[in-house]
Amino acid sequence: MKTALTNARVFDGRRLLGPATVVIDGGVIAADPGGAREVDAGGAVLLPGLIDSHVHLHGPENLRQLRDHGVTTALDMATWPPALVDSLRAAPGLTDIRSPGTLAIAAGGLHSRMPGVPADSVVTGPSDAERFVAARVAEGADYIKIVAEPPGPGALDQATLDALVTAAHAHGRLVVAHTAASEAYAMAQRAGADVLTHVPADRPLDAAATARMHAAGRAAVPTLTMMEGLAAAGLPGLEHYDRARASTAALHRAGVRVLAGTDSNATPGVPFTPPHGSSLHHELELLVDAGLSPLEALRSATVLPARHFGLTDRGTIRPGHRADLLLIDGDPLTDIRTTRRILRVWCAGTEHTPAAEA
Repeated sequence: MKTALTNARVFDGRRLLGPATVVIDGGVIAADPGGAREVDAGGAVLLPGLIDSHVHLHGPENLRQLRDHGVTTALDMATWPPALVDSLRAAPGLTDIRSPGTLAIAAGGLHSRMPGVPADSVVTGPSDAERFVAARVAEGADYIKIVAEPPGPGALDQATLDALVTAAHAHGRLVVAHTAASEAYAMAQRAGADVLTHVPADRPLDAAATARMHAAGRAAVPTLTMMEGLAAAGLPGLEHYDRARASTAALHRAGVRVLAGTDSNATPGVPFTPPHGSSLHHELELLVDAGLSPLEALRSATVLPARHFGLTDRGTIRPGHRADLLLIDGDPLTDIRTTRRILRVWCAGTEHTPAAEA
């Protein structure tokens, strides 16, 4: 059914436009309102569906939670087995996903002790990198996820990180690197990773590190929601949230592309499990607290991740794009907290009216 959403104030990625009509035809945004059912938005604000650039998925219930909170695209950062990932792809009326499948780790490290982690996640050295990447590509991985840790037992060394990035790029895949410490951040940069997720909590990033990020065109996903939760849990080495906030502020000042991601998960034994969906709204608030404007925070969850991850059919509202939309009550450019006041959500044209967000 074709729907014409009238009297909507549309966020075009740069500003809020005056009242306009947006046409939803099947799963895409269209230009012709002829024959459409009209729905009066009453001057409410229409956003592109939000994108969470760091989640972990466990089942279809996560897709429902994400959708209910206006997150219409989720960039998974490690889920297994492949059959589970495949079952979550292109679910009608639910959040759309991308995934690396499993992640590259060293034997004996923290990530190797995660429940059910596949044995072939372990990369034994530089000569094993092509095997790992080829296996992920064969499983349908959209990008490659690697774990960078400070040098020592249980960490991938620099040569192995380098080889993983080289192999991934040869297969046409972006590389996302887990980097929660300053040494790991430097190693991932030297290796040429495209996206660095988390920010150091041991000490804030310095000007040289952020300048390298900007010069290379890399993106950062600070996951402040997770860093805040780990700090509150008192994890050794991660107890200083102010350092993660300072790193985020430094990245932003340097002009680095900052993407909104939460690390939402429900993994047993993990010290903090941000809820799927609602945590992205908290992440936007934390990004504003770290120095982004509300406009920049909105871009971090819409047009910027779409652009960086090559999702050319979403992130803005225009004819031909997926009808991933979020109608909210309030002006998020004045108060980012209004993204929580959700009236309606569309996932590829399927309309959903969620319960009001507290």
